[in-house]
Amino acid sequence: MGRLKSWAAHLKYDFKTVWLAARDPRVPPMAKLLAGVVAAYALSPIDLIPDFIPVLGYLDDLILVPLGILAVLAMIPRDVLAELRERAVGDHAEHRVSRVAATVVVVIWLGLATALVWWLWPEVNHLFYPD
Repeated sequence: MGRLKSWAAHLKYDFKTVWLAARDPRVPPMAKLLAGVVAAYALSPIDLIPDFIPVLGYLDDLILVPLGILAVLAMIPRDVLAELRERAVGDHAEHRVSRVAATVVVVIWLGLATALVWWLWPEVNHLFYPD
């Protein structure tokens, strides 16, 4: 179990490394393309196998994403990879929190909630005050 936790922790840093590699000019174009695809797939709510299917739904995330990460890391030159890994660990240690991004997310959620209430208000109002 400890080995699995260690692997998961390294996978988090490797994902950050892949994210950094997608934007680094020293990384070969094919590695950048694959890094972008892996990052997009990992962050996308759309999967090849939907998550609501028992076992198989999470299996694609547990196999495809780590394999994609390994493929990208294998395509990056060793010296660049070492530097990107150091940056990934350093960025994680700093644990940057973007208050602007958090504010934008909260405003979007509040806007959606307000729009939903606005849209449903006639129906809800009709339940309490019938004509």
